[in-house]
Parts: sequence; C-alpha cells; structure tokens
Amino acid sequence: MSGGAGGSGRASAERAVLRLARPYLGRLVGAGLLAAATEFAGLALMATATWLLMSAAGQPPLDRLTVAIVAVRALAIGRGVFRYTERLAGHDAVLRMITDVRARVFATLSTGRSATTQRSGDALSRLVSDVEAVQDLLLRVLVPGAAAALVGVLAVGGAALISLPAAGVLAVGLLLAGVALPLLATRLTRRSADQVAPLRGALAVDAIDLTHGAADLAAFGATGTALAAARGRAERLARLERRLAAAGFAVDAAGVLLAGLTAGAVVLVALRSGVGGVLVGVLAVGTLAAVEIALALVAAARQRTLLGAGLARVADLLTTPEATAPTATAPGAGGPDLGAERTGAADTGGATGLLPPGPGPGPGDAAPALAEGPHHVRLTGVTVRYRADAAPALDRLDLDLPAGRRVAVVGPSGAGKSTLTAVVTGTVVPERGRITVDGVDLAGYPPEQLPRAVGGLLAEAYVFHATVRENLLLGRPGATDDELAAATRAAGLLDWVRDQPHGWDTVVGEEGGQLSGGQRQRLALARAVLAAPGVLVLDEPTEGLDPAAADAVLASVLAATPAGHSVLLISHRLSGLADFDEIVVLDAGRAVQRGRHAELAAAPGWYREQWLRQEAAERGYLALAP
Repeated sequence: MSGGAGGSGRASAERAVLRLARPYLGRLVGAGLLAAATEFAGLALMATATWLLMSAAGQPPLDRLTVAIVAVRALAIGRGVFRYTERLAGHDAVLRMITDVRARVFATLSTGRSATTQRSGDALSRLVSDVEAVQDLLLRVLVPGAAAALVGVLAVGGAALISLPAAGVLAVGLLLAGVALPLLATRLTRRSADQVAPLRGALAVDAIDLTHGAADLAAFGATGTALAAARGRAERLARLERRLAAAGFAVDAAGVLLAGLTAGAVVLVALRSGVGGVLVGVLAVGTLAAVEIALALVAAARQRTLLGAGLARVADLLTTPEATAPTATAPGAGGPDLGAERTGAADTGGATGLLPPGPGPGPGDAAPALAEGPHHVRLTGVTVRYRADAAPALDRLDLDLPAGRRVAVVGPSGAGKSTLTAVVTGTVVPERGRITVDGVDLAGYPPEQLPRAVGGLLAEAYVFHATVRENLLLGRPGATDDELAAATRAAGLLDWVRDQPHGWDTVVGEEGGQLSGGQRQRLALARAVLAAPGVLVLDEPTEGLDPAAADAVLASVLAATPAGHSVLLISHRLSGLADFDEIVVLDAGRAVQRGRHAELAAAPGWYREQWLRQEAAERGYLALAP
C-alpha cells in the first residue's frame, strides 16, 4: 500500500468514526479547552516559580514577592483542578460515544452485514481493541494535540512580550517539536503500525482455530503446520513491536535534544537582545516547558499512526450498508483466505495460514515409517479408565481390523464408542492391553505419522474458516482438483461446490457458518475420504442427514474407499450395515454382541430391539416426507 493511499484511507476512516462524535462535540471542545488550561497552568507555574526563586535570591521586600507566591499556589491548585475536570469531561463524552460505536459494531457483526465474513476471534478483536482505538483517537490524539498547539501559540506570545527575537527562536523550536518530529515519527512507525492490528486479529483467530480444531489437526497430522504458522505470526508481531519501540526511543531522544538546543538558543538570543537577569531564566525554563508540551504532538502522531489499522477496521463496519447480505467471497475478491485476510495486506512474510496451502509433503514424508496403503490394526485386551475409582470406558476389548475389513461399532450412549476411536487413533493410551499396527505396537510409531495409517472423520469434526479447497487439503495437501472432486462426490457435496460462484475457493465461514449442518458434515466427510488412511475411521459420518441421504452417502463413501483399506464405522444408525464384515455391539465398554447384520437382527438383544425401533421410525418418516 502506498503512502498516499494509506494516508487517504486513514483519513477516510477517521472521518467515518468522528462523524459519530458530532452529538458530543460540545463536551469534547470543553475537554480540549480544559486540557489547554491544564498545560498552560503548568507552563505558567514553571515560569512564575522560576521568577520567584531567582528574585528571592536578591532578598527583595516581601511585598514584591507576594503576588508571585499567591500565583504559584493558585496555578499549582488550578492545574490539578483543570486536569481532573478535563479527564472527567473528556471521558464522559468519549464513553458515551464508545457505547454508540460498540453497539453499532456489534449490530453489524451479529446480523452478518459486514462486507467481509468475520470470525469470532477477529470479531472479538474489533469489539474490544479496535473500538478502544476510537477512544484513544479522541483522548490521546485529538484532545492533547489541540491543547499542545494552543499552548504553543500562547507560549510564543508570552515570550514576545519579553523578547521578540527570542520568541522567534522559540517558534522555530516549537514548529520542529510539534510538526517536524511528529512527521518523522509517523514516517518511522506507519509501515510497521499498519501491520500490527491485522496480525493481532490473526493471532486471535489462531487461538480459536488451534483450540477448537485441535482434534482434527491432530487427526490429519497438521498440528505442527498450524503451530508453526501461528508461531511465525507471533514472532513477526514481536519484531514489529520491537521496531516500533526502537523508533519511538529514537524520536523521544531527538525531542529531548531539541528541547535543550531550543532553550540554549533562546537564552543566547535574549542576552544579545538586551534581556538579562531574572527574565532570561524565565525564558529558559519556560522554553523547556513549552517544548515539552509541544512534544505531546509527537506522542499524538505516533498514537494516531498505531490506531490507523484499528480505526479502518471499525470504519469498515460502521460504513457497511445494511442491505449487504453475508456472502462468501474468494480470496482474490476480498474474502478471508487463510493467507491474505488473516494477516492483512501487510503480511508479506510468506505465511499461508493455518491449513497447508496446497501441494507439498506432509508430516513424516522425510523418513516415513508408515507407508500409505492398507494396514492391519489389532486391539487385544484393551482397557481404558479415565479415573481410578470409575468404571472402565473400555473393558478388555478385542478388535481385529485386517486389511480390507469393514467393522461397525454400535451401542447405547456412553458405551465407549468414542473412546474406541480415540484409542485407535492414538489420542488415548489404554491402561492395559495392546494396540498394534502391522504387528508393531502403536506407541512405537511417531505420532505425526499415525494419521497415514489410522484417521478419518472424528465426532464433531471442525470446519475451519477457510475455502472449501483449504478445508479439504488438510486431509491430503497434494491432492489434485480431480481428487477433490472424487472425494466431494462421494460425500454428496460436489454439486453444491459447482453451483458456487467461486467453486473450490468458496469461503465456508468460521466453523462452516456459511453452510447448513448437512453441508458441514459432508465437507468434513469429504476431507476424511480424501485423506484415505489405511484404516478409515468414521464416527457418526451421516449425523444431521435425513435417512435416505444418510444411506446414500454411506454407500458412496464405502464405494470410494480404496481397495484393501479397512473401515471402522461408529454409528447410532443400524441401517446400511448389511454389507459390513462384522458388527460389534458395545455396552459399558464391553463387546456384548458380535456378528453380521442378519445374525444380530435375528437374535434377541440390544441390536434387534434398536433395529426394529429404527425401522419403524424411518418408515414413519418416509411416509410423512413430501
């Protein structure tokens, strides 16, 4: 972004925000005048106290000092009163305005009228830190800046009463302190400051994705990639903040040097113009105080620069037309892809987002211990207990999944089905028993390689705020468009993708917010199919789909599973299990029934009872369906 474009955008954002200050203009002007009175009282106090001390050294009659003594007391008290009143008036006006701003921002975010799809981490950043930027613009930029400019003019006028040439030197020093140094501070900090707010928003989103999507990242072996991307953004933010601190230190040092040089020049010019005695000391101390006040403009300019990105983000929401509908846009068209929107236009450090961006080696490619393809997984006497005094979640369970075998695990809630998937995928270590992959103990493999052997769709799979393509590539970073199409076709999502204006680059929203519940489930299922692990684990893969769609999707996914790959299905639905090699009924962590569908449906027990109930319920559903 060019400097001109950036300055124009910043000014436009400030105008959009300040329009909301019009109802409180009187209060803000009053706060500015009180701030000027505070600074002028401080300046006058320094000058009067200097005159009093230097005059008292000559031991004049007390009546000559009485007025100065009273003035010093009055100015000292008045300065405190002015400061308190100014803070009271300023904060009253600003907090009233901020209430309005925050309400408008929240209304835009909550109704989805924003021009860009928001994530909760980014939305939280806008509601808190970015809205506080509006407060800082008024209280830390405009009010103190206006007060410093007014006091500078009064200081030059006061110096002119003593020495016109000295006043001219003071005016030059104040211009350098109040104009040149602020411009220098802005130039040194603008580029870095424009990147800080987007990076902070990106880190807020990283925290949400890494927390909510931890299970899915681990299941697909992408945790390291996600952590590395987040760590890279955090390090970039730290570098920017260090750079800003160094620039601030340099400008502050220049300000201190300028104050000393200006005071020295004023004294020299005053002496040459015939001013002497006490008034020279008053000019010197007054100059130091005046330049220090003018240096407040440096802090205001630096603060304004730092606030620019946050103000722009708030203004984006404040100026969003209410008729704008929430749409998912492609990365190239302003949508929030993981590489560009997350870190803003300023993020040029090569970060490509939370998810793997495209073709490339996955975790463990350097020296794979587990090749892609069929695997034999066996559980022998596995027991899992979450607390020492609790009943086991799995109790001496045996399960055999040779290459190509399809096993379904069913049972009532709390039977241990989810614990079984956690054990098989290596996220839960059993208390006793053994889990082997191709005859090797599961613990013997590096955790990042396990998703190649065992993985798939976990319960409550997380859909990332990214494009359809990026969500799918989590399963297989090097997949081609044809492979993406095959996986989404198996999950019944391909027609929807083709109907979208941006196709694979359609942004699905945070946690799939732009999708229906069924579409989110199909997207997560397509990702699991694309990953194609040796043992495909499907935990409630048709959750949220109607019975007919659920049966069709399950059959399609099974047909798309590569030859020789095993399937472990966890399901509460018993329909569609007729072709499975084995069905295991769990209850209280134990396998209470085993067999094929026809055998279990004919034998008394939990499976037969549930099968009859579900058949009756689904027949009734189909009868009522249009």
